Amino acid sequence: MSRIGRMPIAIPAGVTVSLAENNRVTVKGPKGTLERTLPEEMEIKVEGEEVTVTRPNDLKKMKSLHGLTRTLINNMVIGVTEGYEKVLEVNGVGYRAQKSGKKLTLNLGFSHPVEMQDPEGIESSVDGNKIIIKGIDKEKVGQYAAEIRDKRRPEPYKGKGIKYIDEVIRRKVGKTGK
Repeated sequence: MSRIGRMPIAIPAGVTVSLAENNRVTVKGPKGTLERTLPEEMEIKVEGEEVTVTRPNDLKKMKSLHGLTRTLINNMVIGVTEGYEKVLEVNGVGYRAQKSGKKLTLNLGFSHPVEMQDPEGIESSVDGNKIIIKGIDKEKVGQYAAEIRDKRRPEPYKGKGIKYIDEVIRRKVGKTGK
């Protein structure tokens, strides 16, 4: 049986989890509300202060959906209580990030500045050479961070570009002259 799927999800104080038809789960908490439709085959039960997920049979597809469903609900609960945060670092001479309103402007060595609009429910801020992305939806935070990183990925020779704060860049040795 799925080790992750078997574990019950504890509901912290101030958080309400409600179920609608078609396995539509709504999680309300101090930071906001998240809603998601989960696989219909999974059986989700809210009992007192915990949520349990059970699967109908032991088919390979059901096994994989079991752990996924539990993790998605858990991520929603963590999102509405603590929220999620990703930190990106801008490295390179003349590479800059600026924030004005909901617009993030990146100077990345192109002939033009790259402008990005913060998605709904996502907040970004700039602190020196760091870009901090915060939100309650783990998926959206990760997606927006990946989109920003894609504007100029770190290169292996000098390490210039936008990287995650905990990312390790495999460095390469440059050309050697005679």
